[in-house]
Amino acid sequence: MKLGLFVVLGCLAATFVAVWLRHVRAVARDRARAADAAAGGAEPTRGGGIWPDRTLVAVGAVTNFFDTLGIGSFATTTALFRARRLVPDRVLPGTLNVGHTLPAVTAAFIFITIIAVDVRTLALIIGAAVAGAWFGAGYVARWPRRTVLAVMGCALLAAAGLMSMAQLQLFPAGGDALGLAGPRLAVALAASAVLGALMTMGIGYYAPCMILLALLGMNPRVAFPIMMGACAFLMPVASIRFVRANAYDLRASLGLTLGGIPAVLVAAFLVKSLPLGVVRWLVVVVVVYTALSMLAAARRAPAALTQLPVGAAP
Repeated sequence: MKLGLFVVLGCLAATFVAVWLRHVRAVARDRARAADAAAGGAEPTRGGGIWPDRTLVAVGAVTNFFDTLGIGSFATTTALFRARRLVPDRVLPGTLNVGHTLPAVTAAFIFITIIAVDVRTLALIIGAAVAGAWFGAGYVARWPRRTVLAVMGCALLAAAGLMSMAQLQLFPAGGDALGLAGPRLAVALAASAVLGALMTMGIGYYAPCMILLALLGMNPRVAFPIMMGACAFLMPVASIRFVRANAYDLRASLGLTLGGIPAVLVAAFLVKSLPLGVVRWLVVVVVVYTALSMLAAARRAPAALTQLPVGAAP
């Protein structure tokens, strides 16, 4: 059954890549033509000015490295993007989903392969997350900037709270189960659908998923293939909708992808131990600061604002 999951995941990833490449080529062509017209017939800009700089690639590398170790990437990426003003607030959810999709797929292939888990439970939880993401992305792509800021600010505060409680060991350590059945499986499926929808809003899946599985008595190691598998399956689905709606920052997403895939491989295969306690507390502090700044910006933003074009200033 794992082989079937890998085949489906590969098909989803290939579909996402095809849709994204088509959009990348269209954007590059349009920007090159605009540059050519502005230059009066001079040589068009190579690549249409879409390629990321070293800062964006570095953000992708750092966030996906720690993501593979279980810290998560959405909160840290949001904090870095906001600190450097790299991405307009309006397109943050789409940028996070599109840019982290292929690194997440890479991590899922690795952890589903190396960690034992009940494949039926894994497949059902993944399916629920994908269903939630499909419906969630359609709504989030149309949100105004003020709504994005408010929702993501609240979500980041919640994420910081969950991280802090986990650090203080206020959650159960989990049990020994490798799978779920009956009412506990039903609870996991319902929660996974909600988390999949929330992920399209820029709210990370990892922390609440790990807590949920621990409460349901599952082995903590099993959380890695489940949460990474769920993200890997739902993110291509959600990201295709963001790409088609042009509700993401192309350069930033390319940077996250180009930096993220090698970082995932390094973290999964080369890093055997790392003192993550201090890193997690640092992430909590940064995330709280970012959340408060987003909520303050949401209060100052107009109540209604039309969608910003990709790449526009916030």
